[in-house]
Amino acid sequence: MNFFDFEVLRLIWWGLLGVLLIAFALTDGYDLGVGALLPFVARSDVERRMVINSVGPHWEGHQVWFILGGGAIFAAWPFVYAVSFSGFYLAMFLVLAALILRPVGFKYRSKKSDPAWRERWDWALFVGGFVPALVFGVAIGNVLQGVPFRLDSDLRAFYEGSFFGLFTPFSLACGLLSVAMLVLHGSAWLTVKVEAGPVADRSRRYGTVAAVASIVLFAIGGGFVALGPMGFRIDGVVDPSGASNPLRTTTIAASGAWLANYVLRPATLLAPAAGFVGALVALIGLQKRRGGLSFAGSGLSLVGIIATVGVSMFPFILPSSIDPRSSLTIWNASSSQRTLGIMSLATIVFLPIVLAYTAWAMRVMRGVVTSREIATNPDLY
Repeated sequence: MNFFDFEVLRLIWWGLLGVLLIAFALTDGYDLGVGALLPFVARSDVERRMVINSVGPHWEGHQVWFILGGGAIFAAWPFVYAVSFSGFYLAMFLVLAALILRPVGFKYRSKKSDPAWRERWDWALFVGGFVPALVFGVAIGNVLQGVPFRLDSDLRAFYEGSFFGLFTPFSLACGLLSVAMLVLHGSAWLTVKVEAGPVADRSRRYGTVAAVASIVLFAIGGGFVALGPMGFRIDGVVDPSGASNPLRTTTIAASGAWLANYVLRPATLLAPAAGFVGALVALIGLQKRRGGLSFAGSGLSLVGIIATVGVSMFPFILPSSIDPRSSLTIWNASSSQRTLGIMSLATIVFLPIVLAYTAWAMRVMRGVVTSREIATNPDLY
């Protein structure tokens, strides 16, 4: 088996999709968390500018991971892109509308000294942080439950759900978990990035609540998965190198099937363990005023929670709740072998460049944001 085997390429791109999602959560995740915290951890104009400038140098560069994730789905998993982006159209539009508020808020918030003007943009930045975090989690909850779509014999996709149908008790729990873990990540970032004082203290308090909420909501989500009627499995023989045709696979709904991989591959238990342990480490770091420890813990929790979804669903990417036979897996919904091979070569060249740039930018723009710097530097937001 070599690097360019179809099976290996599919596994590589399944892993890379996970890497891109995790990278987005680790980088832009704390930007979203800081935005959601802005009206609460900062009271005065100087404090709010400190919070904004803690992510000011980075937020634009971090969005590259969001773009790469969407591009990877489009190029490597075209069936998944077609079904999810059309079925979740209104939800995606809501996310994009909220994300559009963020750059406008950063650029225009301090253009006028009017307090009412600045407060409105502060709430716009809150919406730009809170809404995407919530909707991303709700979307993942719907994927775990199965999406109401079907494919006909010509592989045309038909989505039979509604916007409000996305909001079920389980998907809302996933949405709140997403908000909690990103708020925790943002709180931890603020304890590292802003000077000691009221903003850092309030960030620790909100971060403590978010850490506890992350642990509780992650456990509740696990209970839903273990006890609720959700899960899918492939029935029959799987050909990992077969043609990309979703209808060639026989899939059935099977309650509790999302737990099967943990029995077959016990090492995968490290993912949910990291989700719990990371949140606990972040909580301890916040309580002991150790910003680096809390940020490392929140990052570990993010990695663990997102990885838990991936390893639970493997090899599924987008199961269908109304026609399990239409479910999309890494074996039946990928691009061609040649496409994945060319993309892999491009990734070998360009991914290290993106990582190097991100690391360089973080190093160059390191340091703590202080109230004195805010007052004396006219180039800051």
